[in-house]
Amino acid sequence: MEHIHWYPGHIAKAEKKLKEQVNIVDVVIEVLDARIPMSSTYPDIEKLLREKPRLILMNKADLANQEETLKWVKIIREKTNCPVIATSASDNRDLSKILNKVIELGQPKIIALVKKGLLPRAVRVMVVGMPNVGKSSIINKLIKKAKTKTGAKAGVTRDQQWVRINPKVDLLDTPGIIPLKQEDQNKAYKLAFVDSIGQNAYDVEAVAEIFVRDVEKIYPNLIRDYYKLEDEEVNIANIALRRNWIVSGGNPDTKRAAQNILNDFRVGRLGKLTLDVNE
Repeated sequence: MEHIHWYPGHIAKAEKKLKEQVNIVDVVIEVLDARIPMSSTYPDIEKLLREKPRLILMNKADLANQEETLKWVKIIREKTNCPVIATSASDNRDLSKILNKVIELGQPKIIALVKKGLLPRAVRVMVVGMPNVGKSSIINKLIKKAKTKTGAKAGVTRDQQWVRINPKVDLLDTPGIIPLKQEDQNKAYKLAFVDSIGQNAYDVEAVAEIFVRDVEKIYPNLIRDYYKLEDEEVNIANIALRRNWIVSGGNPDTKRAAQNILNDFRVGRLGKLTLDVNE
């Protein structure tokens, strides 16, 4: 099996920056990809966040299997003891639910400040998550049209920009990127499926082949039916031939097929799929 490669130096640097950001907020919103809710969870998240109150958003729920999403919301809530909301960055109907939960999680901090004789202030929140789980889209959803930057805060690093998104909530407008540290290659492949890993870290054809195999296990005949395969084996070479993606010599253009298959999944053309299976 082709291995997906990681860059430990980048991990240490990213972790240091994330810890600095976490220090200046009261509440953390962790964004997961609803299609791979466990695989997009960082194994050491509690250590990174240092017991900060956390709201977990399962983003891209519009691309995931709805029944599986409901199951995963319950599983993750029980596993983490954190509130969990399935959401989509393109749908604002749950915005007030998210903000109310942030305010609720931040209240103990505000009460503690008041007890010290300080004036109450807005809850400070940041959005964190693995690359490409939709952190920036969630930030944009929270901000909506409220583009008012509130500038530096007392005791807060000056280069951090804040947006007042609610009279009671200030949002750090830059996402906290959880560094990729994944020894589990099965999870690594799932992160590659959803485009959470830069393509220079893996072989696209190897990843697409494993994607096709995994989807056929979870959703039998889905790939076969979508790409109109008949009796032939389900693999990227036969999909290339069926689509008439050919290179010189009449050989299948497996690279083109691989990229198209992954793109079809990523934008939802293959249907609403969840690739983490709860055993």
